Amino acid sequence: MNNVKKKTVFYPFLEKPVEIYERENGHKIVFAYKKGELINISSWVKTGSINENDSNNGISHFLEHLMFKGTKKHKAGEFDRILEAKGAIVNAATWKDYTFYYVTISKGSSNKNFQEALELHADMMLNPVIPGNEIGEPFDINNPKIKEKRERHVVIEEIRMRKDQPWTKVYNLTNASMYQNHPYKRDVIGNEQIISTITREEVLDYYKTHYTPDNITTIIVGDLNPEEIVSEVIKEFDFKDRPNRAAEVFPIDIPADKTKYIEDYSKINTGFLMFGYLCSPAVDIKTSTIFEIISLILGSGQSSRMYQELIEKAKIPMFNIISSDYYHFKDGGNLFIQANFKPEYKNEAIEAIKNQITKICNEGISEKELKKAKKKLKTCFAENAETVSDIAETIGFYMTVCGKLECVEEYNEIIDKITTEDIKNTAEKYLNLNKAVIAVLMPDTYNK
Repeated sequence: MNNVKKKTVFYPFLEKPVEIYERENGHKIVFAYKKGELINISSWVKTGSINENDSNNGISHFLEHLMFKGTKKHKAGEFDRILEAKGAIVNAATWKDYTFYYVTISKGSSNKNFQEALELHADMMLNPVIPGNEIGEPFDINNPKIKEKRERHVVIEEIRMRKDQPWTKVYNLTNASMYQNHPYKRDVIGNEQIISTITREEVLDYYKTHYTPDNITTIIVGDLNPEEIVSEVIKEFDFKDRPNRAAEVFPIDIPADKTKYIEDYSKINTGFLMFGYLCSPAVDIKTSTIFEIISLILGSGQSSRMYQELIEKAKIPMFNIISSDYYHFKDGGNLFIQANFKPEYKNEAIEAIKNQITKICNEGISEKELKKAKKKLKTCFAENAETVSDIAETIGFYMTVCGKLECVEEYNEIIDKITTEDIKNTAEKYLNLNKAVIAVLMPDTYNK
């Protein structure tokens, strides 16, 4: 393994340190030891909707579908057929900062299943044919005259199904208003018009631009010999002379200085609302962890503040559902508070959530709340080291979104050091109501 740089990273809850190998071409290989019969092979690509624009929005997700449509060595369907016959779980996912593909399978006698899965996985990652007959002919979305429906129709159907989901609608309203310039403003799945007309040449060009050696991290988790498997990964992932391209840097949006309010209407019976905030980059582990704690305390489960005060103990039962989430992104995370409410209480519902946010900014949290949230975060972190697929996904996130795995070494220590004062200071800095985006989706009967 000439010209390969190796380093190790301590990963809590694993028996051995994680080994990271970086090849001269930039391709990174990560090995994590996990005793047992199952192994996970995954490749994470540093591309998603972050690398899209108004003319190709949705291409990352569309390409994810098309990657399974065969190579010169393996015809469409063969990849899934061979692996699933061995009991494998095969899947992929696209998000804003990444696209990843994985196989979870038993390693087999003399690692035979692993070797076959690795060969198939690498071939798919490096040599997709993306055949025109699998894509389907471009067509007019308003006047479709198609004899045979192909993959673009599958994706369009996904888009249409999401259109009918109120939570998706209110999220898209919020998300699009949080960003002015950054590509995060776009919906990952894309839109029907683009998917119906995008060409094979555009998809291939996108693949060649972003599926480059230094943009891909291949992760192996299981009970294997790292020296042997890393050599096999290098052999199978033969990029030949595929060039790398400089990563694009995007302008970071800053929060508005005045609350943004958006209201829309749909054929629904109840109201949906969402508060959205721009937060810190994922690599800022301390601040990101503080937002996780805030989210847990505000709206995670029936013991959370908002559930207790706005549903369980509410004098006026205006909320049906209320919760919060924190999303980690490379160029800045998002804190969301979402609720389903009785539409006649729209104004009261908005004010009730504003009061909860103001309270955490002005008063902070108690030591008891902080201790409970810390315990939950540590438990989740430990649970994510239980299976080969969870370990691979955690490693993929840190390598791709944070840019380094070393963050896991200090995660528990960072949690321990966070104070109630840290929570209050961060809430004051980021969660001022003037920096909020508020989106509301109401029944169309209220559109007067």
